[in-house]
Amino acid sequence: MSKRILLIGGNFYPELTGIGKYNGEMVDFLANSGYECTVVTSYPYYPFWKVQEPYSKKRWWYGKEKKTVSSSAKPITIYRCPQYVPQKPSGSKRMLLDFSFCLSCFFIVTGLLFKRKYDYIITVAPSFQIGLLGLFYKSIRGAKHIYHIQDLQIDAASNLKMIKSQRLLNILLGVEKFIIRKADIVSSISSGMISKIKVKCDREIIFFPNWVDTKNLYPVKEKQQLKEAFGFSVNDFIVLYSGAIGEKQGLEEIIYSATTLSSIGKLKLVICGSGPYKEKLQKLKEELGVDNVYFLALQPLEKLNNLLNMADVHLVIQKANTSDLVMPSKLTGILSVGGVAVITTPKNSSLYKMIAENNIGVVIEPESRQELTHAIEDLVYSDKENISRNAFNYAKEFLSIEKIFSRFTTHLQ
Repeated sequence: MSKRILLIGGNFYPELTGIGKYNGEMVDFLANSGYECTVVTSYPYYPFWKVQEPYSKKRWWYGKEKKTVSSSAKPITIYRCPQYVPQKPSGSKRMLLDFSFCLSCFFIVTGLLFKRKYDYIITVAPSFQIGLLGLFYKSIRGAKHIYHIQDLQIDAASNLKMIKSQRLLNILLGVEKFIIRKADIVSSISSGMISKIKVKCDREIIFFPNWVDTKNLYPVKEKQQLKEAFGFSVNDFIVLYSGAIGEKQGLEEIIYSATTLSSIGKLKLVICGSGPYKEKLQKLKEELGVDNVYFLALQPLEKLNNLLNMADVHLVIQKANTSDLVMPSKLTGILSVGGVAVITTPKNSSLYKMIAENNIGVVIEPESRQELTHAIEDLVYSDKENISRNAFNYAKEFLSIEKIFSRFTTHLQ
């Protein structure tokens, strides 16, 4: 009889970016590997901050579906839970979103206590308090609890001044420490995050990095022709940011850099994605009178490989106070297509060490407009072949979904 897995997470398929993408691919791989999988999640809303069709009419009710994430996977039972989704997220509104989802999930998890037992419970943070639901199920049914940390949510909220009450911060950190201490397995996605987790609670933390499906994301030889499919000229030099558009990325630096780079006629800076900060960026572009910045909507999955291959240079941008707290998930896809990326991270971060030691990108200091501008300008005129080749080889060797899950399932067993 196959082992049974219950995954609890606030984001899931069919979300195309962020944690929902990885949760969907995780369950898809485990189902294909012979596990019987069930998911408790929300209705898809990210990165639009609005529940998407065909779920919008059901968003205030519970839903249940049995479907496949990909054509090859076994059917997965998915419980969809209603939650509050703010159209313009702030610190307090995100806390309300997390609380409403956890409360909503509680009733589904309670119902599952009376059904056939799960062997493993995987809870994915954020939201960090979802881990309490895993401990709740474990305490009654005895399942093995895996607490996977994609984002050190409380630390990031504190650094970005989203939580100003020290008393509240201490309470949240205490709850998080309790979850980390009680879980059977704790895993995270970068060495920097693992080090910070160990400061909170001295215990073993498993390295479970974000992965990439190298069969779906791969280098394309005729890259120039791809540019025309997205509305550009074959001679344009495309600098692409693709991903969530939020406050923590600091994407306004792209707009400001564009003013200095306007003398390079063939240079086009492209921001592709969706998020609450997109309108502010568009207004900033208008205020500065910038004409070499373009916005594209979030692209469907079947166009992602062409989109990433179209770019001559990629941007992986985040603010200084989020470095080492959040491993940029978009970087795995860029490396898989042999993309050349400009990555913002401090020189003392684990991300800097990984990039520099393997020569798989160009690293600059976060929130440095001058360094960003110079890095882009240098790459317009320099040979990028060596970095591109290193990036592809690194993804194939260390980030392929097969190799990462082979190590992870060993820990499960």
